[in-house]
Amino acid sequence: MEQRPLGGTGLTTSVLGFGGSELRAKSLTDQEVSILLNGLLDSGITLIDTAHCYGDSENKIGTHLSHRRDEYVLVTKTGHKIAGVDDWTPAATRAGVEESLQRLRTDHLDVVLLHGPRPFGDQQASLLDELDALKAEGKVRFTGISNDGDSLAWGLASGRCDVVECSVNIADQRNLREILPAATNSPGVIAKRPIANAAWRDTERPVGSYHEDYWDRLAKLAYEVDLPMDEFALRFTAYAPAVSVSIVGTIKPERFSHNLAIVEKGRLPDDVLAHVAERWQAADEGWDSLG
Repeated sequence: MEQRPLGGTGLTTSVLGFGGSELRAKSLTDQEVSILLNGLLDSGITLIDTAHCYGDSENKIGTHLSHRRDEYVLVTKTGHKIAGVDDWTPAATRAGVEESLQRLRTDHLDVVLLHGPRPFGDQQASLLDELDALKAEGKVRFTGISNDGDSLAWGLASGRCDVVECSVNIADQRNLREILPAATNSPGVIAKRPIANAAWRDTERPVGSYHEDYWDRLAKLAYEVDLPMDEFALRFTAYAPAVSVSIVGTIKPERFSHNLAIVEKGRLPDDVLAHVAERWQAADEGWDSLG
């Protein structure tokens, strides 16, 4: 699988990475988790993304992959939902990292991102200060922000983010077209929601669902492409400018194999990309990234 630099970190990553949020699924047995995670590494995946707040995701990754720690870039996120400390404080940032180190059974984390902090400016700067302290202690190698919109823009303008994680997909392009191009220090970019939560699968508007807005946008964008929608969506994000790696979460090994086959097809043809740009320009209503 194609390997790329993760910005200026010196780390390299596969074009497709694994998003560990779905590992919290209670239906998975230990054997199934082991087969899934080790199979990912065997297939050439070299970035695993998780977060302190993803249930027992970190524990499962630590249990089943710590013996292969030098084979993948480990990304986790922190800042909130830490017992005993207030959200979005330096104390929460540090406590989350300390707990993640234990859960993931490692002495260092390759990348730690502030996980969607709504405030930005001075408060966000104080959290990055704490991550810098953890970096100086050797517990964290690279740091940044997982967010969208104004918070992401602030982080990029600050020049303090080695890596950022943000939404990039066929229905969510503000980061791609407006915010990421303004970065001056070329951070590594992890694209989340690369297939727009597969909102096209719903034949009727999914009222109250977290991907309801994506469904509405896709209806207005009305893309006309001669490709399966999952292939169209994933190839668009995986080969979008500035994107280092696109993370997809699944608990089904066969689904990940399918996605690997898609990204091996490479960049979308120029005429398809031109169609996406044309439809976005025509339909965009000043849509913010969903975050």
